[in-house]
Amino acid sequence: MPEAQRGSMTYTFNDHWVTETLRLRESLWGPLEDSAETGRARVQGGSFDTRLLTRSRLLAQREGLIDTLAHWRMVARLTLLLFAAAAFLIGCGAAMGALGRGGAVNLAPAVVALLGLNTVAFLLWVASFGMQTGSAGSLLRNAWLRLTQKLARGPDAALLPRALLELLARQRLQRWGAGILSHWFWTLALAGVLLTLLGMLATRRYTFQWETTLLSPDTFVALVQGLGWLPSRLGFPQPAADMIRSSGGLDILPESAHTIWSAWLIGIVVVYGLLPRIVALILSALIFHRRSARIAIDPSLPGIAELYDRLMPSSEAAGIDAPVLPAIVPDIQSAQQAGSMRQHGLLGLELPSDLPWPPQALPPGISDLGVVDTREQRRQVLDALRLQPAQRLLVCCDARQTPDRGALALLAELASLSHDIRVAFLPIGKPPARQEQWQQQLLQAGFDPEQMQADAATSLQWLAAHHPPGSPPPGEQEHPRHDS
Repeated sequence: MPEAQRGSMTYTFNDHWVTETLRLRESLWGPLEDSAETGRARVQGGSFDTRLLTRSRLLAQREGLIDTLAHWRMVARLTLLLFAAAAFLIGCGAAMGALGRGGAVNLAPAVVALLGLNTVAFLLWVASFGMQTGSAGSLLRNAWLRLTQKLARGPDAALLPRALLELLARQRLQRWGAGILSHWFWTLALAGVLLTLLGMLATRRYTFQWETTLLSPDTFVALVQGLGWLPSRLGFPQPAADMIRSSGGLDILPESAHTIWSAWLIGIVVVYGLLPRIVALILSALIFHRRSARIAIDPSLPGIAELYDRLMPSSEAAGIDAPVLPAIVPDIQSAQQAGSMRQHGLLGLELPSDLPWPPQALPPGISDLGVVDTREQRRQVLDALRLQPAQRLLVCCDARQTPDRGALALLAELASLSHDIRVAFLPIGKPPARQEQWQQQLLQAGFDPEQMQADAATSLQWLAAHHPPGSPPPGEQEHPRHDS
């Protein structure tokens, strides 16, 4: 698929396809929970199109839509192969029907059988440029999509072809997409015609003649020479007028005359059948590729307009009124492990002022992310982790307070942005008053029992374990608490 470069990310036609599929899905079944994906898209930055495509890519990965799309494309390719094989066999059958099993061949019906339907279809495609819909080739396209939809089952698989058609229609790509399919199948059919003609003419003996009751020989001479003029410019032989008049079936022609007629017939198929289809196929593919590389997103579409304020918040340009939380500082290991990052962070969640922070002196290699109390501070922490996920993250909570849904939701999102996370309870050295309640709520939120530590001092030892060498001294890692 063609690719478009936007900012520092590369987006493909599939990303636009997925975006349209998600738009339809959310319009039909309601919006998805996307706070994490929207936050990562905001952190990624860029234009609205860039953020929207980033959100769509992240949601598609989470919802399994990427795998569904890959499966749908695989089934679509198999369906195309079936259609291609059928087109080739149809072309072979048309050539066999036009020539028969040997003997005399009436040239006029043979030419019509070989090129008649193809010529009509090609002229309809040319005439479609005078129509606003550009529906030529849509029957073949719709048949392919219906068969693919039956083979690739599932709710999202049913939305994919609909999203594809709506995307192509909005970008005015329907005509060229249908043209690619139509010309490709006709090219295969005509290739089958040509190969079958060559095989049959090389292995069987045919005599060629023209038969007519109404037309005069001169009329047939003009018709044959008119059709053969262009092929003759490409090296195919042109029957002489005397030979054409002698081919009425009453005279016996030499073998050389039938050889010329065979080459003339092959030239007619190549020049008026195969070559125009190949040219039209290349033209359609080039225009489709060029236009699809410049796909524009309509921000006024339902399902997209509602996302603008969330992806492009107006407060971003006004600056941040709270202290910026430090990002976790990556430490690079030895040269033997160059490129491997181990990031260890300590975070306090809604801790009261009577609890000291940090709870004890931090060993080297630990990043103090401070204490978060406000919504803005939460967003800053999440944005920092989206840019640079933590290898190990320890979150300290006040076990004297009752856990609320907001804190549990934040812990779940922090867990998704960390390779390993632990939750410790403060104050150190005192039995947590509501430890059991915290543990029950965390278990329901998806945490494992080993991720909940009653002893904060032991948790800090876990956090400091296996930290990368060359870390800054503790004084450079410590940061003041962030109170609102």
